[in-house]
Amino acid sequence: MSKTLFDKIWDKHVVTSIENGPDVFYIDRHFIHEVTSPQAFDGLNKRGIKVRRPDKTVATADHNVPTENQHLPIREELSRKQVAKLEQNCEEHNVELYGLGHPWQGIVHVIGPELGITQPGRTIVCGDSHTSTHGAFGAIAFGIGTSEVEQVLATQCILQNKPKLMRITVDGKLQKGVTSKDIILFLLTKLSASGATGHFIEYAGTAIESLSMEARMTICNMSIEMGARGGLIAPDETTFDYIKGRNFAPKAEQWEYKLQQWKELFSDKDAIFDTEHHFQADEITPWITYGTNPGMGISIDESVPSKDKIDPKFQDGFEKSLNYMGLQENQALKDMPVNYVFIGSCTNARIEDLRLVADLVKGKQKADNMNVFVVPGSSQVREQAQREGIDKVLESAGFQLREPGCSACLGMNEDKIPKGEYCVSTSNRNFEGRQGPGARTILASPLTAAATAITGKLTDVRSFISN
Repeated sequence: MSKTLFDKIWDKHVVTSIENGPDVFYIDRHFIHEVTSPQAFDGLNKRGIKVRRPDKTVATADHNVPTENQHLPIREELSRKQVAKLEQNCEEHNVELYGLGHPWQGIVHVIGPELGITQPGRTIVCGDSHTSTHGAFGAIAFGIGTSEVEQVLATQCILQNKPKLMRITVDGKLQKGVTSKDIILFLLTKLSASGATGHFIEYAGTAIESLSMEARMTICNMSIEMGARGGLIAPDETTFDYIKGRNFAPKAEQWEYKLQQWKELFSDKDAIFDTEHHFQADEITPWITYGTNPGMGISIDESVPSKDKIDPKFQDGFEKSLNYMGLQENQALKDMPVNYVFIGSCTNARIEDLRLVADLVKGKQKADNMNVFVVPGSSQVREQAQREGIDKVLESAGFQLREPGCSACLGMNEDKIPKGEYCVSTSNRNFEGRQGPGARTILASPLTAAATAITGKLTDVRSFISN
């Protein structure tokens, strides 16, 4: 019987199935951080239970950490307490922690892949919705709630109903200036922020296969924004080359053994998906959002749509979004003044993202009105940027390279955008108040963000790129 890639991984991890209920599903790796783990550990402690498999659990501090002066005590009280509690819980339960000051500290969805912990065929969970990032390696990866974090800590299993399956195929060659962030923002606009609800997405096609691993991670990262449970991409030579030699990658004979297993991870030719969508890469341009969910997007050279072009079921939300964003129907956003740019988050804070930005801004200066935060996804990314001289390029352009963390992706730490200000952001969500109370977020690629930082207004990056 033909199987999808998802089926092959899922079936190998079902411990047992409950009659008329969910599957008991085994988890290969569990990532935890300071925000969603304290209550879970409290639950274990109250029941006198230890973590079932501490060797399969990895912790880091990322959401609430400051991105300046990390060597000093955390000033914000809640953040300080959460990080201290994570340290205490990990010590008591013998869980490996990459905390502040550790050379492997960083955003959980950045450090897993760069350390080689994320591997094809694995099942991965974390108390964070963007766990879908790890699916870029051909893994089943998804976010879970705090009660489920406790469930996995206690049993290394989770109760799950098998989702429906969707395949999105993107074929062809991308235009210059178009990145994987533009691909996923384009797909979100075409399918809507609820278009994949109840599904797990497999991304396929020649355009997807041509992407680097870091670009693939960006696409899988934002699968959740379509309402999907997660997203994945079949592993290939690009995947294997990325993993080989990393800290926790298989070594010697074990590498060859694993490699043969990984090469079997693909959807069979006749595999059936519940839903299929097909797109051509040359349809995709540099993309931005105008509203308050990631599915409200347009090409950089288009105008905000009029209400009569919006699906009737979304029209009330459309009006509310425009009011919050201070925008009008049919308004062109290109050349609109912007004062803040944020380059970072688990979506776009890897070394490849920083290289793209540095290449574009080298020899240029940010606009005088601009405040630019560049926040690497991990300590390793920051160190690599320093080795390559990216830090000097950014500094010369007037960009501020900070220390690793989730930063201005979400208003849970000190890096907030002021009320009423627009921020062109490489993060994954543009909800009301996501980057701080009253902040107005415009999602974009690192290239679009960098170009905007140079001009001080929303800019089509293609104007920077010679043919």
